[in-house]
Amino acid sequence: MGMKRGTTMRIGQVADEAGVNVQTLRFYERRGLLKPPQRRESGYREYDPDTVRLVRFIRRAQELGFTLREVEELLRLRETEDVPCGEVRAAATSKLADIESKLKSLRAMKRALTALVDSCATEGSPRHCPILEALDDGGERR
Repeated sequence: MGMKRGTTMRIGQVADEAGVNVQTLRFYERRGLLKPPQRRESGYREYDPDTVRLVRFIRRAQELGFTLREVEELLRLRETEDVPCGEVRAAATSKLADIESKLKSLRAMKRALTALVDSCATEGSPRHCPILEALDDGGERR
């Protein structure tokens, strides 16, 4: 559905085309990820059509695990005239290491929870639950 250059869009149009809700756009504005839009005399926000592309960039970066602070840095790099690919690659490499660390932690959590579920007798005293006991005492046996 493209818009002609030079035309402006209202907040609902930007949200629809970017695949986000209006609150997300307002949040991005408050965070400084989006420049405050011009306002009509009626008070309606007027966005440049490029805002849709920018919001999609932010969403894709978040989907890859980048925090909003990291997205701010990517946006800064994106606006740099000679894009420093080495800096962008370093940011992506760092994010990849972070994801690997989280995956390792998640696998450890899965093993621990699987062990607790496996140790839980389906038949037994309704007042005795090994999972609740493990959570209550931090997993330490007394």
